[in-house]
Amino acid sequence: MGPRPPNREPGVHMSDKRNRRREAERDLPKVNPRRVAFDAINAVTADNAYANLVLPRMIAETDNSGRDAALATELTYGTLRSLGTLEAILAAASGREIRQLQQDLVDALCLGAYQLLYMRIPAHAAVATTVSLVKAAVSPRVSGLANAVLRKVAAKDLDEWTAELATGDRRHDLSLRYAHPEWITAEFEAVLGPEELPAALEADNVAPPVHLCAKPGRITKGDLSRESRGGGHGQWSPYAVYMPSGDPGRLPAVVTGLAHVQDEGSQLVALQLAEAPLEGSDKTWVDLCAGPGGKTGLLGAVAAQRGATIDAVEIQQHRAELVAKAARGLPVTVHTGDGREYGKANSADRVLVDAPCSGLGALRRRPEARWRKQRSDIDDLVPLQRELLASGLRLARPGGIVAYVTCSPVGAETVEVVESVLKAGGAELVRPEWLTGRVPGSERGEFVQLWPHRHGTDAMFLALLRKTGNR
Repeated sequence: MGPRPPNREPGVHMSDKRNRRREAERDLPKVNPRRVAFDAINAVTADNAYANLVLPRMIAETDNSGRDAALATELTYGTLRSLGTLEAILAAASGREIRQLQQDLVDALCLGAYQLLYMRIPAHAAVATTVSLVKAAVSPRVSGLANAVLRKVAAKDLDEWTAELATGDRRHDLSLRYAHPEWITAEFEAVLGPEELPAALEADNVAPPVHLCAKPGRITKGDLSRESRGGGHGQWSPYAVYMPSGDPGRLPAVVTGLAHVQDEGSQLVALQLAEAPLEGSDKTWVDLCAGPGGKTGLLGAVAAQRGATIDAVEIQQHRAELVAKAARGLPVTVHTGDGREYGKANSADRVLVDAPCSGLGALRRRPEARWRKQRSDIDDLVPLQRELLASGLRLARPGGIVAYVTCSPVGAETVEVVESVLKAGGAELVRPEWLTGRVPGSERGEFVQLWPHRHGTDAMFLALLRKTGNR
């Protein structure tokens, strides 16, 4: 299954479609979670919006809360995660290429098909509510088509549809069943092997809980757990709390900077840098790609306890501002600049290179991302990743430690980047024993690789290096 290009309705300007949608909204109840989901999905597919940004705003603007807000969220995120599979099934049910249909109709049909195939909503209710939505938000002229297509979809369950559309090619069939582009399936298989691959793909389709980080020295994990109304302690990180429900942005500890939202895997790789054995000076740390600031905030709290300071470097001004917010009150100085050009050689004791990457390790948190990414995106990133890692080693003093981190398991931007930089000399690998000792199954040779299906974290990669020369 390849990347999903945006559809467009021929001859209709997007502004005209938005005006038509606003007029149609008067025909629907003021609070309608299915309509909220449709508008959010359409904003993503037609306007390249991000679901995690537009959906909360739409929920707030329509006064949805509680169960209605939860339904809108499940419908939006679930539909976006499953788009490739839903469109393949809809194409078969309609007998036409999906790109022949106008975008807003496709979005409504996907929303209806998701309810039929992935949720326990009665078929008659899913079809009837979707047809009503099509009449109000798309056009009454295509409501008959929507009704016919969705009734065909409802005649089979998901397993029956994927069996019917299977080609016998294992990679294709797994990509269809678990809603991943085939190239991503291939990349995951190259790291995991065939036996573990289905579990990894399936885990990407399960919405994760919110992970919180209790900044050490500022709030205890127990206090944060109680404040989040029974949040469970994280399984691996000494500072992680799993928030069961609710908006983490409203927790007093998060508002005041005592804690922040951060995946447990992200906490672990940052802490491994801080826990790596180091001889000599340990006062000057650098976070070379600091935005948006989660790892900076955690490392800053650790540094405060040890009398160390951190220089946090971020090339984008708005992300640098987020870093400053995340690290307020901590011994962190934020610099806006290019990490490839920053700083004085041989000056840092510990360096974090949290490199820009494809983000394929966090697909469960970004529902539309898998359909927007292309393999060429990784090829474009690799030179930057190599240059940033080389810069991190340049900054480190002899004997200093550098952690290279990505939120991706893909070989080209993980192991291959590290190996290519090591060939230049002046550095050696360090076994990340603090992390691998805590987290079974996290070893990837001499590196760390976390996985959602194994560890309940994002698929974080880490390589730990020690500088051995003066380059």
